[in-house]
Amino acid sequence: MAAADKVDPIHQFQIHPIIPLHIGGYDVSFTNSALFMVVTIVVASAFLYMSTASRALIPGRLQSVSEMAYEFVGNMLRDAAGKQGMQFFPLVFSLFMFVLVANLIGLFPYFFTVTSHIIVTFTLAILVIGTVVVYGFAKHGFGFLKLFVPHGVPGYLLPLVVAIEIISFVSRPVSLSVRLFANMLAGHITLKVFSGFVVSLSAFGAVGIAGSVLPLAMAVALSALELLVAFLQAYVFAVLTCMYLNDALHPSH
Repeated sequence: MAAADKVDPIHQFQIHPIIPLHIGGYDVSFTNSALFMVVTIVVASAFLYMSTASRALIPGRLQSVSEMAYEFVGNMLRDAAGKQGMQFFPLVFSLFMFVLVANLIGLFPYFFTVTSHIIVTFTLAILVIGTVVVYGFAKHGFGFLKLFVPHGVPGYLLPLVVAIEIISFVSRPVSLSVRLFANMLAGHITLKVFSGFVVSLSAFGAVGIAGSVLPLAMAVALSALELLVAFLQAYVFAVLTCMYLNDALHPSH
């Protein structure tokens, strides 16, 4: 069974209960997915706390990284939603750090990638869209519905355009969650497949070891690509969040 797990690209995504727990007929067990979500929060929080605890005038390496992350998200939010958007900075920064750290933790062997599960990414996406809808109606009332009525559209085209805008808005949490989930899932499966080739070919002696050089090189290259994707997907998730929050602040096109 252990040997099969090494070459099974899907095994790494299986959820296993660590602390079995059932309440009212529902399975609410503490799983490996829940564990690594807790680990992600602890690691991100510990890093930010330790890197900014001294608050040196001349920052060290860790403090510089924290300040760069802070300014990166702040500039992103200001560019997308203006100065008013900074009220959402805690939300956007928390989402960015959670997704980034979860992606990076998932790169370690035998660790679990929580962002490779659609239920996790969809929950994050619903949090974003829910914030947009609640804040939009709270600030603008029914004026928030102007988001679905672009200026300058001829009256005879308005029903069609409004329908398209509504469909586009409803599809946002789907596209936001699937983009992150699919990229992490596909990348880890591909990396696991090439790593499996290396292990399988090495079992055939000298000839197999020579033949495993190419898949090994591909595995190394894919590892570097996955590191890039980990940062890129956190950035994409955060920047799209900023753009959606801008609609809550300024619903008029």
